[in-house]
Amino acid sequence: MIERFYNPDSGMILIDQVEIQTFKLSWLRQQMGLVSQEPVLFNETIRSNIAYGKTGGATEEEIISAAQAANAHNFISSLPQGYETSVGERGVQLSGGQKQRIAIARAILKDPKILLLDEATSALDAESERVVQDALDRVMVNRTTVVVAHRLTTIKNADVIAVVKNGVIAEKGRHETLMKISGGAYASLVTLHMTSS
Repeated sequence: MIERFYNPDSGMILIDQVEIQTFKLSWLRQQMGLVSQEPVLFNETIRSNIAYGKTGGATEEEIISAAQAANAHNFISSLPQGYETSVGERGVQLSGGQKQRIAIARAILKDPKILLLDEATSALDAESERVVQDALDRVMVNRTTVVVAHRLTTIKNADVIAVVKNGVIAEKGRHETLMKISGGAYASLVTLHMTSS
């Protein structure tokens, strides 16, 4: 909804107190970067996939810098063809963690004002999640970031956490504040997460 692929049936979505439907659609989408659970990669080289979406193209230095910030440069450099490696259709040549890091590098290179993370680490094993989360933590600094996640490690350090229950925001606040709500939805989720891991 934030990227306006469809509009809400009721309510409003605001950016800086302005309803998003008043913004020109192409401008709005240029302000945003998306890293989703299943990143979209094209049957092109790693270089092309990272540079995709960068208005005016990207230099070699910018691509490498973005890959380094996304914790992707080392694995890319270890490949026989490096940045010229073809990722295959939808990135089939890469692991889940590698695909996520390519998507994060793309978002870093685009340098969006708003970063959208939609279950960006949910499909990863623990080690891949740690590496990807480190990269996400770096790219979220000084940027409006909207994170949709079930994994608490992804949201624990957020400035504001909104717990959605039955389509309604049930609780909102920082991790520490929400943990103090006796019988609260967030505290219950944290407790459940800790006992299951």
